[in-house]
Amino acid sequence: MGDRKEKRVTLQDVAKDAGVSRATASLVVRGSASISEQTKQKVLASMNRLGYVYDRVAASFRSRRSSTVGIIITDIGNPFFSELLTKLQDRLDELGYTTLLGMTFESESKQERVLETMLEHHVCGIVMAPVAGTKPAVFARLKQLKVPCVLIGREISGAQVDYIGTDFKWGTKMAVRHLADQGHRRIALLGGTPHTSAYNERHAGFLEGMEESRIPADSGHIIPGPPTREGGSQIINQLIRQDKLPTAALCHNDIVALGVIVGLREHRLTAGKDIALVGFDDIQEAATANPGLTTVAVGSGQWGIEAANLLHLRIGGEQGEAGQEESAAKIILPPKLVIRESSTHFMGEL
Repeated sequence: MGDRKEKRVTLQDVAKDAGVSRATASLVVRGSASISEQTKQKVLASMNRLGYVYDRVAASFRSRRSSTVGIIITDIGNPFFSELLTKLQDRLDELGYTTLLGMTFESESKQERVLETMLEHHVCGIVMAPVAGTKPAVFARLKQLKVPCVLIGREISGAQVDYIGTDFKWGTKMAVRHLADQGHRRIALLGGTPHTSAYNERHAGFLEGMEESRIPADSGHIIPGPPTREGGSQIINQLIRQDKLPTAALCHNDIVALGVIVGLREHRLTAGKDIALVGFDDIQEAATANPGLTTVAVGSGQWGIEAANLLHLRIGGEQGEAGQEESAAKIILPPKLVIRESSTHFMGEL
């Protein structure tokens, strides 16, 4: 009579013996740098004690995906995304991932093609700055395919998906309060794509900030437009045609503000002196602009780090608080007002 075949030790057995989750044990096996040395040694000790052997061939067969993360952004020409990408890719590299980058230029069709290409390459997760009008069905499909996704900068209503961003509403209110404290009563809100969460939050913050400062908001001074340098420059042409210019303007982002500075020069007006300006993001160029640009800093680099960490957690199997698969994380980083010359050297009549 032959010996009874000994039961194979599983990773779940190791996790139970070590007192950790299976996801944590899996990260130790894969050599993840995110696991503390103490936890790592505890799991390794359990593996040795139980005689666990990691079958890499079987693991590869079970998962058709690579260790590649897809990153989808709207425009690499915006320095905000350049700064975010640097930290995002650095952190993903530390965690053992390679990256596949795609750009959409605010086009739903381009976004769809980029997304399909990434899925064809079996990416293990996606970080995305979605285009305006993105449907929740996009993320329902990713969930069905078990491809975790983290959104940055824009939320999609109705989508159960992780999100990293800042408190745009509060940041805008801080900027309005700053301009009001400088004595401005004709304040404009310039640039941005309507019907996106980022624009809607700024718009709401602007109106609330104006109301709290007891300043009537002029609808003619709220001018949306492409969040680009060209968009900012073109907006000035609309403002110039008005009978009474605003004395101050809050721009959707720093790129729009830099475009506004150029547009003002073309009309022989000086940013900071003829119209006080505030941007949003605090890209590196904001500090070196002429004049230095007052802006609402959002910590773009930290967005990248947080997005990488959260995606890594999801790829490792952690689905949310208390194991609730439907639970989506929402990480909101606090904004900070950085005051420079563009809002403090106004020489016009208030």
